[in-house]
Amino acid sequence: MNQSTSTILMIKPVRFGYNEQTAESNAFQTNIDLKAEEAQVNALKEFDAFVAMLYSNGVNVIVIDDTPSPHTPDSIFPNNWISFHDNGDILLYPMQAENRRLERRKDIIRQLEESYSVKHVIDLSHFEELNQFLEGTGSMVLDRINKIAYACLSPRTDAEVLEAFSKQENYKVLLFNSVDANNQPIYHTNVVMCIGTAFAVICLDSIKDAQEKQLVVNTLKQSGKEVIDITFEQMNQFAGNMLEVESISGEKLLVMSQKAYQSLTAEQVTILSKYARLIYADLDTIETLGGGSARCMLAEVHLPKIVA
Repeated sequence: MNQSTSTILMIKPVRFGYNEQTAESNAFQTNIDLKAEEAQVNALKEFDAFVAMLYSNGVNVIVIDDTPSPHTPDSIFPNNWISFHDNGDILLYPMQAENRRLERRKDIIRQLEESYSVKHVIDLSHFEELNQFLEGTGSMVLDRINKIAYACLSPRTDAEVLEAFSKQENYKVLLFNSVDANNQPIYHTNVVMCIGTAFAVICLDSIKDAQEKQLVVNTLKQSGKEVIDITFEQMNQFAGNMLEVESISGEKLLVMSQKAYQSLTAEQVTILSKYARLIYADLDTIETLGGGSARCMLAEVHLPKIVA
């Protein structure tokens, strides 16, 4: 069981932009004065440079083009609607925003089935009818080695759907509440924390309840992780939104945005560098309008490869 993989699925944007439907629960989104065409041009430039950076570091990236219709402004963040597991399972998730539900595409699954062994496709999207949501590895940060799903409750992360996930994939769920500096619930767990093979980056200030905070810290430490605490300010620069991946040769890499990297202290960089080589790209437009960063753009493919 590996925490990280060298194969990443990414969706190339065709009509990226500010999504009104997600803004209410995502305080990280900012609607700057940018024409739709400019937003798409800038996002595409950032996306292409990010993919090139991953390729140059030996990561296997599967790039799939978004479709112009229906309009899915957030399709650049596929980790919210799909996850891939090393037992051959693919999970599809219930999404809060109606226009994000349109991101779920069966043709992507069919394409992956040509190269990977898919045992089951488990569709949890029926929870949308009950207004209950779980937005994939945005809502949950998975410790894949120890089978623990960390999740902060929010309008997009429902305890019952988490239970359904945990039964399907045999994960223990660790639930907590997390708020930003303005005391608003944080929309996705993956902006609060990141879990690597032997470390965890987390904004502990965001967990106000002392018992919940202690439980999270103890569980991380007991499962062999060195805990690196980040501030609210660093979290707002997306320093929690990192992802450990591997190069094809097996080198551990920690992927983040330029903004996230620049927010880290020299001491934090030194500690993280013990576990992975830090790589980053400028994602400014995507972060500002989309309210998500590097990790949100990466859907890790843990499926077993078909051996010819």
